[in-house]
Amino acid sequence: MSSALFAPLQLGAIALSNRMVMAPLTRQRTDNDGVPSDLHVEHYAQRASLGLIITEGTYPVREGRTWTGQPGIETPEQVAGWRRVADAVHAAGGKIVMQVMHGGRISHPDISETGRIVAPSAIAAPGEIRIPDGKADYPVPHELTTDEIAGIVAGFVSAARNAIEAGLDGVEIHGANGYLIHQFLSPAANTRTDGYGGSPAGRARLAVEVVTAVAAAIGADRTGIRISPAHNIQGALETDPADVTATYTVLAEALAPLGLAFLDILHADPAGELVQKLRHATAAPVIVNSGFDVQTTRESAVQFLEDGLSDAVAIGRAALANPDLVARWATDEALENTPDPATFYTAGARGYTDYPSLAV
Repeated sequence: MSSALFAPLQLGAIALSNRMVMAPLTRQRTDNDGVPSDLHVEHYAQRASLGLIITEGTYPVREGRTWTGQPGIETPEQVAGWRRVADAVHAAGGKIVMQVMHGGRISHPDISETGRIVAPSAIAAPGEIRIPDGKADYPVPHELTTDEIAGIVAGFVSAARNAIEAGLDGVEIHGANGYLIHQFLSPAANTRTDGYGGSPAGRARLAVEVVTAVAAAIGADRTGIRISPAHNIQGALETDPADVTATYTVLAEALAPLGLAFLDILHADPAGELVQKLRHATAAPVIVNSGFDVQTTRESAVQFLEDGLSDAVAIGRAALANPDLVARWATDEALENTPDPATFYTAGARGYTDYPSLAV
């Protein structure tokens, strides 16, 4: 057992019993109404021994819906569904925050059912998206006006308030992985020439405004943000290292005075200069995750903590397949279930709530 991995941690107002954080994991298990069901209650409660659960990306407004099967936090029914999830996690001794995610151009009108999708610029994302009737090219999005951007901020604030009303312990703003806030940060997706583009500070402005407004609404000590600088995913390209450093440093320094609960950084090199620069610039506890291509192992998680590279570690696939991952990693033996990718984005309990625990 590593004392670093199992040490308690305070993230703002949220007290963690250990430093193992369940990363936000898309699972697409809701009906079209976006309401969490009994399956969600069971799934999250099963994993309550992790120090913190970050929920799957949850849309703040229907126009921000990215996939069929994605939950929302907009309607009274969705709030009630998430309250059942939060109550179950708390009853099992866990802590849970909601990742609030607006997909922006990573969507389709057949998914949002709002007649359009939106983005910083009228540039379609590359590739195809799965819609109810098959696959389609990503459409050209509507370029948000300045007045509409104010509405985006308001949508995040309303969602954060709803999450707290539902009993969750806090909120993580999704500013990563090519979705709306990341689209604003990326010079490839954001070609605006107004105050929301054209420079590192302009491209970072939406992220700063959203996080600042959410922190004012629910408390900075219950607010975090996830970023993935230079992730180069879904067309949100950031290929100039100097520009990446400038953009994310502006963001980190603007957020530092807020006193956020945490900064969640997804990056292939947590030990690298960029991640560590942002960690210190933000002046908040940091959760690191090494990205989609490299699975976080017990050994790598321990190393991140013992080397002083982070305060906690986000764990994806291992947490997905092992509801009792804390108990498994408390041993020195390889006892982990293997995740089944064929069930990641399907309906039902298979590959969602039926992974066995050590007690079974």
